[in-house]
Amino acid sequence: MDYQISFKSGHAPVRVGREASLQDTLTCANSPVLFGCRTGICGTCASRVEPSGALPPPTGEESETLGLFCPGEPKARLLCQLKPAVDILVEPIHP
Repeated sequence: MDYQISFKSGHAPVRVGREASLQDTLTCANSPVLFGCRTGICGTCASRVEPSGALPPPTGEESETLGLFCPGEPKARLLCQLKPAVDILVEPIHP
């Protein structure tokens, strides 16, 4: 099953397979999401995410990084760590 990743910026939506890497798929699609370390510690890919259903909760490490880079952002997720389980709408926090 594929999931659709849409962008508030108007960039064309991207389909990502359930087993595919979200960060690799978004990078290849030249999406507006930037990736830095790709391990969840730099916060470059932090984005507001509006899922069409339930997403897996952030891991402890992801929550810690989000607390440092995105305090008070309840919809923030690190896209390098996110494994989509539903369609999502994305808005990068750091342009």
